[in-house]
Amino acid sequence: MQPLEKRVQALQQDVATAYEQLAIDNKAKQLKVLEDELAVPEVWNNPSDAQAKSKQQAALAATVQPWQVLRTQVHDIVELMSLGDDSLQQEFDEQISALETELRERKKELLFNGKYDSLGAIVRISAGVGGTDAQDFAEMLERMYLRWAENSDMHITQDERSTGEEAGIKTSVFEVAGPYAYGKLRSENGVHRLVRLSPFNSDNLRQTSFALVEVLPQIDTPDEVAIDDKDLKVDVYRAGGHGGQSVNTTDSAVRVTHIPTGIVVAIQNERSQLQNKETAMKILRSKLAQLQVEQHAESIADLRAGESANWGSQIRNYVLHPYTLVKDTRTKYEEKDPQAVLDGKIDGFMNAYLEANLSN
Repeated sequence: MQPLEKRVQALQQDVATAYEQLAIDNKAKQLKVLEDELAVPEVWNNPSDAQAKSKQQAALAATVQPWQVLRTQVHDIVELMSLGDDSLQQEFDEQISALETELRERKKELLFNGKYDSLGAIVRISAGVGGTDAQDFAEMLERMYLRWAENSDMHITQDERSTGEEAGIKTSVFEVAGPYAYGKLRSENGVHRLVRLSPFNSDNLRQTSFALVEVLPQIDTPDEVAIDDKDLKVDVYRAGGHGGQSVNTTDSAVRVTHIPTGIVVAIQNERSQLQNKETAMKILRSKLAQLQVEQHAESIADLRAGESANWGSQIRNYVLHPYTLVKDTRTKYEEKDPQAVLDGKIDGFMNAYLEANLSN
C-alpha cells in the first residue's frame, strides 16, 4: 500500500472511531428532530421553550456539522484516489495533510466525556476575603472569562451583577452558550487566589485576595432535573440597588432554598419577581445536576448537603508580585504572562485539566 493510501485509510478509521465515541449519528438524529420542531410556527407560542430548543439546536449543529463535513471530505478524497491519477499525487498529499490537521483539532472533543460537557454553562463569580482588592479581582476574573468567551465565539447572557462600593464586583452570574461551553469551563470551578501590590492601599503593600468561581451545567428544561415543590422554600424581598426609577419599590427579589441540600440561590436582577424566580430555579437545577454527578447520586432525592464549589478548594494562583506567574494547583500547568491569562488566554489550563481527568 502506498504511503498516501495508508494515511487516508488511517484518516477514515480515526473519523469512524471519533464518530462512534462522540455519538455523532445519534446527535444528528436529535438535531433533525429539533429542526423539525422549530420549523413549526406554533412552537413559538411558548417563547421560553422555543428559545431553549433553539439553543440546543445550535449547540448540536456546532458539534455535528463539522464532523459530517470532515467525513464527507475524507470519503471524497478516497473516491478520487481510487481513480489512480498519478498527476494529482501532490494535490492529494496537501489535501490529506489539511484533513489530518483538522482531525487533530476535532479530536480534542473526545476529551469532553462528562455527562453535561456538551451543554452551556452558568458561571457565578463571588468576591471573597480581601475587601476592595477581592472585589477588583472578581471583576478581573469576570473580564477574563468574557474575553475568553468572545475569542471562542461563545455567546454571553448576564443574569445577575452586583458592583462593589469602591471598585470591582461582589458577584456576577452569567450564562455561556457555545460548543462544549460547560466541558471547557468546568476546569475553572473553585477558588482563585491573587497576590499583587494593592492599588487600593496607600502604602502599596502586597495583598492576597480570593474569589470563588462556580461553573454549572446549564439545565434549560425542568424535566431534566425534577425538584419536588415541598423541598423548596421561596422567599421574596425588596431588591437592593443604587436607586433610580422603580428600584427598591417592589418585593421583586427572589431567594430559593433547596431544603435537603441547603443550597440557596438569590436573584434580584430583573424588576419582575416571576423572571427572577425563573432564573433562580434554572441556576438551582444546574447546581443540583452538578452535585448529583459529583456525589454519584441516582436521583436528586439521594443528594447530601453540600455546595459543589466551596472556599476550601483553591485551584489557581495568580502572582503579580514579587514575580509573575499563574499556576494551577491541580495540574501544575503554568503561564508566565499573567496579563495574557487575564486577557482570556486560559485554553492551556482547560486542556491540561481535561487531559489530567481523562487519564485518571
